Amino acid sequence: MTNTVVIDGKGHLLGRLTSVVAKQLLQGKKIVVVRAEQIVISGSLKRNKVKYAQFIRKRMNTNPVRGPFHFRSPARIFWRTLRGMLPHKTKRGQLALGRLAAFEGIPAPYDKKKRVVVPAALKVLRLRADRKFTVLGELSKEVGWGYTDLVSRLEEQRKVKEQAYYAEKKAAVAAKCKAAAAADLSAVAPILSAFGY
Repeated sequence: MTNTVVIDGKGHLLGRLTSVVAKQLLQGKKIVVVRAEQIVISGSLKRNKVKYAQFIRKRMNTNPVRGPFHFRSPARIFWRTLRGMLPHKTKRGQLALGRLAAFEGIPAPYDKKKRVVVPAALKVLRLRADRKFTVLGELSKEVGWGYTDLVSRLEEQRKVKEQAYYAEKKAAVAAKCKAAAAADLSAVAPILSAFGY
């Protein structure tokens, strides 16, 4: 898990983020995308709902159970969007897709990991300020995903824990700096200077 890159999906444009991630997966990176419900799609909610309704109509006429499958959760919508950018029917593509994980919120092992962003996919840098946009979690809720409240509740709990951890970390760093400043090194200074410190 040390060579795994954790990307915070909040405020990223869906298509731009998936294209960058797809390329990295094909090059062998392991990538985890968290907070998928905060990913953004350009265009209004109404427009994206219409597009999703058109997508839902695409099904097997004689036996719809055989697919295509219309995922409702933000993480699975992200996963399926990305799958379309990989040669997923080849062994190489399947292995690349296996290196990806996507989650709503930030589940347990990844809440302690350093999270990164992809500047090339950020909404604030790539979408004009006057353009409409849709948050993926809102679209998912509209089309039948039922865990919006649960994820937001878990996220609130996680943020409280993170703030407590950060306050503790700051206090430890401050105490270390204070101890370093107060340390009396006059007795060992000549020995240390002889070794070049």
